[in-house]
Amino acid sequence: MDTLCKHPKVRVVAREEDTEFVECQECGEVFDSDEFRDMTIEENREVEDEDDG
Repeated sequence: MDTLCKHPKVRVVAREEDTEFVECQECGEVFDSDEFRDMTIEENREVEDEDDG
């Protein structure tokens, strides 16, 4: 798959102590919910940079 999934729909699949793991409903990737937040922040920065330039 050449296209990078933006993970538009995720669901919590596991919780372990202070960590939640989420799964993308589109591509099936499982990752730490903190990573998902970081991805969203980075994506928003890229959009802002494009708007400024």
